[in-house]
Amino acid sequence: DLSLDIREGGAVLEHTFDHVDYISLHTYLNNYAGDSEGFLASPDLMDAFIEEVVAIADAVAARRRSRKRIMLSFDEWNVWYRTRRRSADRVKPGWPVAPRILEEVYTMEDALAFGGAVISLLNHADRVKAACLAQLVNAIAPIMTEPGGPAWRQTIFHPFSDMSNFGRGRVLQVRVDSPTYSATYYDPRGSDDHRYPLAAVPYLKTAVVHDAQGGHLTIFALNRHLGESMPLELVARGFQGLRLEGGTQLRHVDLHAANTLEQQDRVRPAALHVVDVAGDRVKAELAPASWNVIRLRAG
Repeated sequence: DLSLDIREGGAVLEHTFDHVDYISLHTYLNNYAGDSEGFLASPDLMDAFIEEVVAIADAVAARRRSRKRIMLSFDEWNVWYRTRRRSADRVKPGWPVAPRILEEVYTMEDALAFGGAVISLLNHADRVKAACLAQLVNAIAPIMTEPGGPAWRQTIFHPFSDMSNFGRGRVLQVRVDSPTYSATYYDPRGSDDHRYPLAAVPYLKTAVVHDAQGGHLTIFALNRHLGESMPLELVARGFQGLRLEGGTQLRHVDLHAANTLEQQDRVRPAALHVVDVAGDRVKAELAPASWNVIRLRAG
């Protein structure tokens, strides 16, 4: 039980506070329930997980009258469920060399949930100082290879690449005003079924990063509405004279579309054309169920 584990972690911190610099967190998002809305809402539970651990660590610090702040290392995170519970996908008999195990084939829907996790990590960069994707090649990975053959990008590669390339600098605090929906996230653990109700999930999930050295402002925006486009309007106070450098959008009409050996670029980013910039205001149109990146030059 997650809440019990967190409480026990607080008790451990009472005794080890002076010796601990980081707390390790793990989570894997799933869609065992076949519920797209619940799946795309699941990164919000990742936010809550981070914030609860931070609150417990800071409560221990407060009781000790310490100014020390323990940081977080989210050293395992990804979307993982298709190959997670079947032993045949995890273990091969004998001692085969480089066996094909845990080769999760990711869909467009997985990329959207993954992008939500990316935003959750960015928005907690003040305390999450390390975040290691598990894994990188073949096993639950953004890159797939064929023995003796090519390598190709899975759907989740694209939001991961966007974060790696453009999520550098200072993450700005964003206040989101968005319509919401209710959902329930199903997360089975062993023989226990866990259901997490989420009463008000914003359709828009976003993070904004300012790279002062490079002079860029980058908007990461996820539209979680499955059927409707979303007008985005951002007011970047303190940033006058913004200029558009470009934008991309990752979407597919089929949420189950995947990149395979035969169709390696079935799901790939395309140009985001409907973006207007004037002064410190940015307007864009986000397609249904889409991951969007807008790059601005900050004057």
